[in-house]
Amino acid sequence: MKKVYIRSWGCQMNAHDSERMLGVLRREGYAPVEAPEEADLIVFNTCSIREKAEQKFYSQLGRTRRLKRRNPALKVVVAGCIAQQKGAVLKERAPYVDYVIGPQNIGRVGEAVHDAGGVFTDDDPELARRDIPAERGGSVKAWINIMYGCDNFCSYCVVPYTRGRERSRPAGSILKEIAGLAAAGFKEITLLGQNVNSYRGDASFAELLSSINDIEGIERIRFVTSHPKDLGDELITAMRDLDKVCEHIHLPLQSGSDRVLKLMNRKYTLDEYLKKVERLRKAVPGIAITTDIIAGFPTERPEDHAATVSALEEIGFDGIFAFKYSPRPMTRAAEMDGQLPEEVKSERLTEILRRQDRITEAKNKALENTVQEILVEGPSASEEERMTGRTRTNKIVNIPLSDRVSPGMLLQVRILRANRHSLEGEAVGGQ
Repeated sequence: MKKVYIRSWGCQMNAHDSERMLGVLRREGYAPVEAPEEADLIVFNTCSIREKAEQKFYSQLGRTRRLKRRNPALKVVVAGCIAQQKGAVLKERAPYVDYVIGPQNIGRVGEAVHDAGGVFTDDDPELARRDIPAERGGSVKAWINIMYGCDNFCSYCVVPYTRGRERSRPAGSILKEIAGLAAAGFKEITLLGQNVNSYRGDASFAELLSSINDIEGIERIRFVTSHPKDLGDELITAMRDLDKVCEHIHLPLQSGSDRVLKLMNRKYTLDEYLKKVERLRKAVPGIAITTDIIAGFPTERPEDHAATVSALEEIGFDGIFAFKYSPRPMTRAAEMDGQLPEEVKSERLTEILRRQDRITEAKNKALENTVQEILVEGPSASEEERMTGRTRTNKIVNIPLSDRVSPGMLLQVRILRANRHSLEGEAVGGQ
């Protein structure tokens, strides 16, 4: 059997794209390996949302040249958003790359590896109607694409240019895939889209959630990501009423300054965001809300940064993903005057993370001595003799290893200790 090494950078959607490329390559007789030195085929699934991810990819790609010299039969695929951005230029820059495959063409990876080499970055208007097999890691949780692309054109974001315009999968196709996962023993599914609130298949997003809620065997439903401007009462009501939909939402704020939000083309104000948070918390008591923050957007003034820090304190997020602004090709923000020095961006990011750490620790501390339901995922990646799971609010809980606890179990756990990024607990009833 031929061997393939796949390395991914970036978001959950990229990780799931890698699962689907592996699903396609399995049909072509490839088996996955853990090291590029063992492979007949290397696939780099790239991310260009931030410069740092791009730099990591190019560093890894450079090391592949040595492997190609030692084994001329080795084939190299560059997939994902950098592939879509660079196209044929990437092959010119790195002639040892055999195939360049954009996100809309991942289903063609099996076809590509039979060709001498090529660039596959065409728009695929039928992408949402294609059923692409996936080979998923694990057997408890699964990602499901419900839509592709984005129509929002936030001024800092390259996604609409690399993943194309919004296309929603038919609801029937999604439900069939999830029913198959349930039959295979999966307990939790996460619906993926650049903006799931924009889902426009043959049902609304809330109606889709309701249909998934009826699938026997699925215990938990999650989704990412939600755009604040499109978060409406129908989805909030669904989160309140559907028992399998978890009490967690990722709702990117990006900035607490209305001036900066307008420059970002986010299409909401801080006050509008705050009102939606209030409605969520009223409808779904105890809901965990996480967010994204960009530090140092072009022209961001000290008072804009202060407004973001103030918003963190006022809202009290359970956790954040915060990054320094990174200019991206083709985006309007990259051409704006007022680009900030790296040291200013770093200082602001440090303050944002420091403030949020205190908030997260306090929220976690409040869970000590409470009983929480966790879905057991498997052995802890960081601690021997421990197993790990997540609460419905998406908090990581580590528990002692036990032969009476297995992946996929729903377990009642008493929280004994809260850490900044995880909780420690024990099964209630001595399991």
